[in-house]
Amino acid sequence: MDNQTPVPWWRTRGGIAAIGFGLVIAFFGLREHYEHALGLLPYLLLLACPLMHLLMPHGHGGHHGHGAARSDRGGGATGDRSASG
Repeated sequence: MDNQTPVPWWRTRGGIAAIGFGLVIAFFGLREHYEHALGLLPYLLLLACPLMHLLMPHGHGGHHGHGAARSDRGGGATGDRSASG
């Protein structure tokens, strides 16, 4: 019985080679088209937020316990007001 976990693609030889080629292509592509790339930078920043919301729906560690936190805050705030007034 072999309990090996699968290796992510980027840790394989082919994945490392693909990432290396991608970095080299990106470097030379940006070097040759520097002005065009900087002209698109504001649009890429504007697209980053919607793309993150579409591609990372469970980012930021999840939303566990929001309902309990709201009820605690609401009860504490009204309790403090009634005690002081």
